[in-house]
Amino acid sequence: MSTPHIGAERGDFAKVVIMPGDPLRAKMIAETFLEDARLVTDIRNMFGYTGTYRGKEVSVMGSGMGMPSIGIYSYELFTKYDVECIIRVGSCGAYVDSLDVLDVALADSAWSESSYAKTQGGNLSDVTYPTPEINALIEEIIEEQGHDVMTVRVHSSDVFYREPGSNYLDEVVNQKGCAVVEMESFALFHNAMVTGKKAACLLTISDSFVKPQILSAEERQNSMKAMIEIALEAAIRI
Repeated sequence: MSTPHIGAERGDFAKVVIMPGDPLRAKMIAETFLEDARLVTDIRNMFGYTGTYRGKEVSVMGSGMGMPSIGIYSYELFTKYDVECIIRVGSCGAYVDSLDVLDVALADSAWSESSYAKTQGGNLSDVTYPTPEINALIEEIIEEQGHDVMTVRVHSSDVFYREPGSNYLDEVVNQKGCAVVEMESFALFHNAMVTGKKAACLLTISDSFVKPQILSAEERQNSMKAMIEIALEAAIRI
């Protein structure tokens, strides 16, 4: 029952999928945190694995970069593979000086200039939301584990490189209330809504727009342990 983008069979994915952007981060999560992890898809080298975490089946799969990419993978997982919940675990840039590199943030909403939601399903809102019960569970785990996690509005952008002179930061920070920027959660939250499924997004700060801080590509891939452990603990409680 494979799709053009996912080479798995029905039943190969667990009900909850942890979804980083980078397929190599998905591989790292599977090999580091899951027991008996098996590769269930590798079309276009977008790796997906299913294994167990503390005895419960969990899957992890890359989403690629940007809303069109996560839009495809999350929609197919929700509608073709009976996945009930996707928890995005990604990197983001900080717009505010209260966040430092390696801090963890939980998205309570995603604002975007993107036309993804309008084009996909006629949703005219420029804000989409995670599933409240999943965020509540994640917040409970954060408190139990003693992590310092900030709950934020995310800017989901279609553009990584902007031309010099753009004054967009004033709008997205002061007018829209965004504390961080990434490129996927707006579409993920929309897809969960239209399919009647669940979604959440945890992010680790990898660089800052207001401080001279940045992680290397290797550090981005390997140094997000706290975020991943929170997401996995949520996955086995859902």
